Amino acid sequence: MTFTVRPLDPFADADLVHGWVTHPKAAYWMMQDARLQDVEREYMAIAAHEHHDAFIGLSDGEPVFLMERYDPRYVELQGLYEAEPGDVGMHFLVAPTDTPVHGFTRSVITAVMETLFADPATRRVVVEPDVRNTAVHALNEAVGFVPVREIKKPEKDALLSFCTRDQFMAARGVTV
Repeated sequence: MTFTVRPLDPFADADLVHGWVTHPKAAYWMMQDARLQDVEREYMAIAAHEHHDAFIGLSDGEPVFLMERYDPRYVELQGLYEAEPGDVGMHFLVAPTDTPVHGFTRSVITAVMETLFADPATRRVVVEPDVRNTAVHALNEAVGFVPVREIKKPEKDALLSFCTRDQFMAARGVTV
């Protein structure tokens, strides 16, 4: 499966993303009650932020996932862990579908990680999913993430996890 990634346009993509983040399967995205204007405002703020970016992932030209990249020293995890040079934070959300394809979400997270590690400055990817989100914990582990500890964030109890380039390659069966 081949994916491409493009920058999210807060206005052109708001309707699409609104449908994704308010879908019942996106409960951990914490935007269930968001209005279209809330989504526009959220992604306008991300687009304007120096240390946060949002992207749409495409498969055969069709939008199929949302990806956010952030600098954890300034966004999400500021003061909650010892950031290291080359740390990059990540969120991803697969678009809801009525026809799920086995292995699709794993292919998406693999593509997200490949995109992040395509930047030679990225040494380690950092995630902080809700501790209750066992499905994403399993996906994270499948691509090489190692849980470090639970942390308390204002909106959730999160499982802080890291994945180095070598851990990602090893999880894919690539010798480093």
